Amino acid sequence: MNEKVFNDKEKTEMKQSIPLLTRGYAFKEDKKLMPYYPSYLNLLKSGELERRVEFSKKYLSPCTVCPRNCGANRLNNQKGICLAGKDVRISSYNLHYGEEPPISGTRGSGTIFFTGCSLKCVFCQNYPISQLGNGNNYSNAQLADMMLELQDLGAHNINLVTPTHFVPHIIEAVYIAAQKGLNIPLVYNTGGYDSIDMLKLLDGIVDIYLPDIKYASDEYAFRYSTVKNYVSINRQALIEMHRQVGELKLNKDGTALKGLIIRHLILPDDIAQTCESIKFIVQNLSTNTYISLMRQYFPAHNAYKFRELSRHITVNEYRAAIRCLEINGLDNGWIQE
Repeated sequence: MNEKVFNDKEKTEMKQSIPLLTRGYAFKEDKKLMPYYPSYLNLLKSGELERRVEFSKKYLSPCTVCPRNCGANRLNNQKGICLAGKDVRISSYNLHYGEEPPISGTRGSGTIFFTGCSLKCVFCQNYPISQLGNGNNYSNAQLADMMLELQDLGAHNINLVTPTHFVPHIIEAVYIAAQKGLNIPLVYNTGGYDSIDMLKLLDGIVDIYLPDIKYASDEYAFRYSTVKNYVSINRQALIEMHRQVGELKLNKDGTALKGLIIRHLILPDDIAQTCESIKFIVQNLSTNTYISLMRQYFPAHNAYKFRELSRHITVNEYRAAIRCLEINGLDNGWIQE
């Protein structure tokens, strides 16, 4: 990756285009601007954030950062199943405008794409990053600098993409960046195969959870993503995320400040069992939960090896998923026409 995502001229132009009064602020009901403080600033002041930096490191050796519990000694740079060793590894970072509207907003989401993944989805559209390991190693201090640079460019939030296997590194980077002025929400953008222990360490650090709910069948999860017990682990994680941040909260501009958004990618032949996942959300979370229902599946990576995954979804399959949302009263969120 190029270490400078934008050249100096581009950075200057982008900074000049940012409405300064709206950076880092939320609106009150009377529409007057008030300071918006992400939760991690409270943890910084209390000293709890520093304590979590040290406490989280013990999960790296033997590694139990993700539910695979592979036991790699990452502090000695032994690679885990996720491809991660001692250092945080990043493919790219930039302003991104293609996320859900409250995440991208008008100025973009400050996305940081982490290399590697605890899932091994045969249809992964980002497999050069997630499974081939494309990226570069950085220190946690450099990760903190990326966060600050993205904030300086006007990002509405810091969007941590595929962060599961780097939670201890992220916590330290947030601790460093918060001391230097980081003050925008953190988005935890995950495949949903997350350890409850790690999520509890993120309580009060993450403002917005953006997890996938990929499967309602452990058999399919193992066949297509090579993980065991995905359904129970994913559902427990969603419940914990919802407990921490609750339903999505927006400012007057419609930009996300805090809360949960769940993504669901529809797969051919109802492999994702969409309706089962929707029913889980209704019964265990809230009918006010925001859902991003995606129809962008295409046969990527090794999907061609599986006949059932070797095609796009049909219009009727997508309509059936939308109908399930409507029947179950999930009115908040987004669909793709």
